[in-house]
Amino acid sequence: MSKVAVVIPAAGKSERFGGESKTLAKIDGRPVFLRTLEHFINRDDVIQTILVVAGKEAEQIRSKYGPNLGFMGVQLVEGGEERADSVAAGLEAVKEEADLVAIHDAARPCVTAQMIDDVFAEAAKTGAAILAAPITGTIKRAGAVGVVETTVPREALFEAQTPQVFRRQLIVDAYANRPTEGEIITDDAQLVELAGHPVSIVKSDATNIKITTKADTTLANAIIKARPKQAVRGLGAFEEAQW
Repeated sequence: MSKVAVVIPAAGKSERFGGESKTLAKIDGRPVFLRTLEHFINRDDVIQTILVVAGKEAEQIRSKYGPNLGFMGVQLVEGGEERADSVAAGLEAVKEEADLVAIHDAARPCVTAQMIDDVFAEAAKTGAAILAAPITGTIKRAGAVGVVETTVPREALFEAQTPQVFRRQLIVDAYANRPTEGEIITDDAQLVELAGHPVSIVKSDATNIKITTKADTTLANAIIKARPKQAVRGLGAFEEAQW
């Protein structure tokens, strides 16, 4: 069994969420970031869980949720200005004994245990694997004035999701050599692709949504409530007071 360190960036600006922190929004009574952490903290293959938060929220999270995070064994790291800076800060805290590093958005609380199992297993075999959902809608490319230029064939097109999982040294090196200008980097796998390493796709589905707007919290809430209830261990003695 591979030893996995999980880096969960939660330092986004939440601009499309109205400026409020989307990871502190509640889903079925608990903060989004906690819902996300619950998927990893009790896995036998996860040896380290790192939550990367924005500097402006770090003190709030320490004071309000610190006892819970400590009980859960979650390490809190302060992030940077951009997502890549936050992931880089999380990677600096990863233990050397980790075989793999999984990077998962704090704003994706609807990932399932099966999705995680599948992408972890594929990364252990190939060195780099991501969850991704096949594109099912019709894709149009528009010009500058908002007029359709062409319809893009959707065959072999996927929407990248997380977790994105890599051999530890591979992703550490990819971030150490990330371009500082020119190339626009939109996910972690892109850096590994630029380094010349193939990235395997593990098919997911649209339920593994990323919360971006307030409307997404309603959808996430419905997805979670529709799934069988599972016991969650290790939340800490302060659960009732803090959540």
